[in-house]
Amino acid sequence: MASKAAKVPASFWIIAGLSLVWNSLGAFQYAMTQAENAAYLSNFSPEERMYFTRLPMWQIAFWALGVWGSVAGSLLLLLRSRWALAAFIVSLLGLVITTLVSLFQPAPESLTGLVNWVMTGVVWAILIALIWYSRRAMARGWIA
Repeated sequence: MASKAAKVPASFWIIAGLSLVWNSLGAFQYAMTQAENAAYLSNFSPEERMYFTRLPMWQIAFWALGVWGSVAGSLLLLLRSRWALAAFIVSLLGLVITTLVSLFQPAPESLTGLVNWVMTGVVWAILIALIWYSRRAMARGWIA
């Protein structure tokens, strides 16, 4: 097992810190939507607000897994814990389900356009990169 004393490059801390910032943005969006924060929801059309506030509980649960799994993964990465990888994999499960649901569930047109799918692709790319990076950090003894 790798020692916590392993020399960690500065890039590790930058990547781990940026991952927390990125994933905190998703957590903020989730929290504001679930709290039905009027100021935050005022940025959306009435159709979009209705869509977000009427999601079924099971769908919200997978959204939560995706969002909070990534936040936990980022925090665990900063703590140099091997559990970061498991948290990112839990997040991946949430992302898989929410992406599949969005393919088949009716939604306002503004939420199903090219911009939405590009953003979804960015989320996928970053999460896969964080899973890869966590595995690499474990192999190099940066996290244990």
